[in-house]
Amino acid sequence: MRPLLINDPLYGFTSVPRGLLCDVIAHPWFQRLSRIRQLGMSALVYPGAQHTRAAHSIGAFHLMQEALRGLMERGEFLFASEVEAAEAAILLHDIGHGPFSHVLEKTLLHGISHEDVSLRMMQRMNQEMHGALTLAVLVFKDEHPKRFLHELISSQLDTDRLDYLNRDSFFCGVREGAVGAARLLAMLRVADGRLAVDAKGLYTVENYLTSRRVMYWQVYLHKTVVSAEEVLRQALRRAKWLTAQGERLFASPALAFFLDGSKQPDRLSDDWLDAYANLEDNDILSALKVWTRHADRILATLSSMFLQRHLFKAEVYDGGVPEGRVAVARQAVSKALGVNMKETDYFVHTVAVSTSLYDSTGGDILILHKDGTMSPLSEVSPIVRDQGPGGERKEYLFYPRFVAAGGNPLS
Repeated sequence: MRPLLINDPLYGFTSVPRGLLCDVIAHPWFQRLSRIRQLGMSALVYPGAQHTRAAHSIGAFHLMQEALRGLMERGEFLFASEVEAAEAAILLHDIGHGPFSHVLEKTLLHGISHEDVSLRMMQRMNQEMHGALTLAVLVFKDEHPKRFLHELISSQLDTDRLDYLNRDSFFCGVREGAVGAARLLAMLRVADGRLAVDAKGLYTVENYLTSRRVMYWQVYLHKTVVSAEEVLRQALRRAKWLTAQGERLFASPALAFFLDGSKQPDRLSDDWLDAYANLEDNDILSALKVWTRHADRILATLSSMFLQRHLFKAEVYDGGVPEGRVAVARQAVSKALGVNMKETDYFVHTVAVSTSLYDSTGGDILILHKDGTMSPLSEVSPIVRDQGPGGERKEYLFYPRFVAAGGNPLS
């Protein structure tokens, strides 16, 4: 039977064998990812960033195919079932993402991560498929004896990161964020059951880290992107508060389910998962369009700000926000909008963001030397050794552009 061929703008044709892997792609929960944008708010800065989580998952699958093929050509033995399990696991690694996922986790899913949801959804799918995903779940959970299979899915240097860095940089037009994925995959080795990089690939790994740093500050943590996330987060927060007061807001059944925390069943239960699996980008956007005409001024203002791209102004500080600056902004918002000081919290707040070139707390990238010994990257890379302690940190102060803070008109 001919495989399914998918034409990808980055890699060309990706071949998916018929059977389990095609069943995974055809599943409604995977198809839902085609209705969730990979980068959420980044399209407000980079209009080309319209690609989806489904496209990313298929791209990561392609890189997984290449990685496993290369390892087997270099003598690593894998059963066909193990190859299929690793490929299924990478296809499903993002299945638990929701619309505008990181905003959703901070407002509607307190205390639960998309990784937790992904695992539970995989387990549900495994039941539906009569155990066909059992091995894939073990690989995803890092409970398979060949640990390097899990490391290809989740580690400092995995096929997930390699794809999203290349894909995001491509669609954003940020060429500095592209990484040499083919070269990195060619340098992968397995030693003592762990994934390692041949010493000849050290410079490629360093370039990968530098590209990742560029993408974080120029795309993922761009002040306008973070500002948009905060506007949406505050709109959803206000909607939840109004719902708790008995207000019946316009919302799809899935969104209404998560706005009303008082009626939710146990998290990750079947009913909870069914509601979550029906929550997509359009649920949020459709609600915001209607909320712009709501009688509650705070909800209407925040919804309009998001949809019309009238985002918070961001003041960026390498240290902390100067003392008294927040209070001045709150006073200005209270006067401009006629809200009390407590309610100004929806419009004025600080957000600390940070990233580091390399953080070994998540597990080191291992470098394999000619003599068969291995060293952590943090010991052999000069640029990693020379990075400052704690990485790079910035603090943003957000407030609406239509008010005056500190006596200066905002534009």
